Amino acid sequence: MTLHPAPAPDLTVDGTGLLCVTLLLKLRAAIDGAPPGTVVHVIATDPAAPLDLPAWCHMTGHDYLGPVPGDHPVYALRLAAGARLTRPDAPWHTAGH
Repeated sequence: MTLHPAPAPDLTVDGTGLLCVTLLLKLRAAIDGAPPGTVVHVIATDPAAPLDLPAWCHMTGHDYLGPVPGDHPVYALRLAAGARLTRPDAPWHTAGH
């Protein structure tokens, strides 16, 4: 199996030291207004990030691209057209819920 490198980021969100709840708040704010197709690299040291980020992408409809090889825990995602919006104060809930 050949691993393909993650695309270069258009946007990087540094969540070093943040728990996933706070990380998702920061991520949601950072991508607000970014166009579909934007590649986002998320630096995440929370041990739950490898589970929470793919789950959040699944919930919202964004494309989870997986971990980025390197010295730091970085995960890539691509913003999708028609993704479900999340609440600004609770990005683990879709808007209207």
